[in-house]
Amino acid sequence: MKRKLAENFKRVERRIAEACERADRSRSSVTLLPVTKSAGLDVIRTLVDMGITDFAENRMQELTKRAAIVGEWLGRRPRNASAPTKEPPRWHMIGHLQRNKVRALMPWIDMIHSVDSLRLAEDIDAECARLNRKMPILLEVNAADEPSKTGVVVAATTHLAEQISSLDNIDLRGLMAMAPLTDDQGVVRHCFQRMRELFDEIVTDRLCGPAFKELSLGMSNDFELGIEAGSTCVRIGSALFEGIELVRAPEPVEQP
Repeated sequence: MKRKLAENFKRVERRIAEACERADRSRSSVTLLPVTKSAGLDVIRTLVDMGITDFAENRMQELTKRAAIVGEWLGRRPRNASAPTKEPPRWHMIGHLQRNKVRALMPWIDMIHSVDSLRLAEDIDAECARLNRKMPILLEVNAADEPSKTGVVVAATTHLAEQISSLDNIDLRGLMAMAPLTDDQGVVRHCFQRMRELFDEIVTDRLCGPAFKELSLGMSNDFELGIEAGSTCVRIGSALFEGIELVRAPEPVEQP
């Protein structure tokens, strides 16, 4: 498993680098964000040992369980002199977040990529005020106006971004979107270009603060197109775990 994971990681890194070269961009301008989803604890541990410091999940319950398991595992490692001390990884919520789950998620999360309404942003802001912290977020946009997908509609994005950026405990970093699931690269390119234009409009009009620099476009099946459109973060799951046995749910929290 470790060898296969390392091979997959190198392959994805090479594809990112090649896409950056085609777009005349620096490799350092794109963050690779592994999406754990169906990966087992052994896979996550291996990625941590490979130096991965950020992980993404699309379900709140799995994120909190995985964060607890990995944190507890790393907490035991300093007892072994042969194992270097590592800080717990940062966890990113990329799936739909229900307002009634905000409080339970907050202790485990470092960034939320899927804020799609003012009411959700206000709930996050209120919980952050209670905890005396500030939460980095991305505004999720339904770039293709698909009824089956979450996200703010394109026409309402600039106004919502301006409203959210005024909240004291929210740090609006940018936009996130998914392209339609299709083999038609022209459709994907159009969707990503639409997002790039929307992002540039918000930056040019100075609707948000200087931290508004992130454009998260692209997953395993289309991340090169996202990079060519200006994506600063690609969310990669299946391309990293190809050929590795996965699980449907995370393991229970281990006992010391």
